[in-house]
Amino acid sequence: MSGPRNTAGASSIMSALTLELGGEIFAIEASRVREVLDCVTVTEVPNAPPFVGGLLNVRGRVVPLADLRVKFAMKQTPPDENTRIVVLEIDLDGAPMIVGVVADRVHKVADIDLSDMEEAPRVGMRWRPEFLRGVARHEGQFIIVPDLERIVSETPSQDAAQALKQLV
Repeated sequence: MSGPRNTAGASSIMSALTLELGGEIFAIEASRVREVLDCVTVTEVPNAPPFVGGLLNVRGRVVPLADLRVKFAMKQTPPDENTRIVVLEIDLDGAPMIVGVVADRVHKVADIDLSDMEEAPRVGMRWRPEFLRGVARHEGQFIIVPDLERIVSETPSQDAAQALKQLV
């Protein structure tokens, strides 16, 4: 697997859904987002890894629920009136997969200038840099752009990708 992507010098704009986790702003490519749901009933799966510990019913389809806070070692907080589930499509081993991701709050769709995105620094970050595409600047804020495929496919204790496949 490759390291964080260096997009410095790129001149494209990424339309991205911005969301909040643990007080930090993240951006997910908008073309991946299928819908944003209010908090719904989650069916916990015994012995599933904490990162994908539950299942959702999204319009009759079973969808695994991933919690990025687990991967980024962030404090998990109970859901509140701002909590949302972002249903998105990722590429898992060359095949599309639908997954829900918990967000403390969903903000808006923003145009992120990828020429402003830089590799995540290896020092001073609380996030594992290999799980990030980079850090972008938007409207005076730093926005974290996660590498969702890498996050799902790597975990030190269990193969989350395999767990996702087994849950669905």
